[in-house]
Amino acid sequence: MSRRRRAEKREILPDPKFADRVLSKFMNNVMKHGKKSVAERIVYGALDDIQKKSGDDPVKVFHTAIENVRPQLEVRSRRVGGATYQVPIEVRPDRAQALAFRWLISAARGRSENTMVERLSRELLDAAASRGGSVKKREDTHRMAEANRAFSHYRW
Repeated sequence: MSRRRRAEKREILPDPKFADRVLSKFMNNVMKHGKKSVAERIVYGALDDIQKKSGDDPVKVFHTAIENVRPQLEVRSRRVGGATYQVPIEVRPDRAQALAFRWLISAARGRSENTMVERLSRELLDAAASRGGSVKKREDTHRMAEANRAFSHYRW
């Protein structure tokens, strides 16, 4: 890690269709090997699919899904003496958003639908309804933090 100074956060431009910065950041996470147009096609296709299936505003459904997947607590390993403890800590908002993106995308990639557009739209709809693989991942993380609450005094 560099000792000079903290790296500055780059300003991400909003996406061209909905003018939403969070959606643009999500697209960048979906992207593989620098293929942004493919990622845009996947995300916009999934949002169109959500529009057809639910009839609601797809960006609103997307934001609801992100809120439902975003974790409040996580565990970090902390070495005290000779033992390693799993210490529960609160998650910073930017990390919570990054984890939510990561969990949504990995859960979508693990689904059994045919195309990535279908997988992502189904996962976003499930997450907006508080079910699905990504919400389960958040609940598991919270459960782990709750189970290790006894070690919270080792927080640093």
